[in-house]
Amino acid sequence: MNEDKIKGQWKQLHGKLKARWGKLTDDDLMVDDGSSEYLAGKLQERYGIARDEAKKQIKDFDLDLDL
Repeated sequence: MNEDKIKGQWKQLHGKLKARWGKLTDDDLMVDDGSSEYLAGKLQERYGIARDEAKKQIKDFDLDLDL
């Protein structure tokens, strides 16, 4: 996922991220501010998945975005 696109459209992505990963809190996403590394860590924490799987989910999620 393109970091510049994430950071540039963070407010719009916030809702889509919450819809995709409902266990993420608003606080998680407020702190994140568009960092895919931070997001991967939060996915690991909230869903109990490996970092590689979290990164794969983030990459696959990019396919669903209208960026």
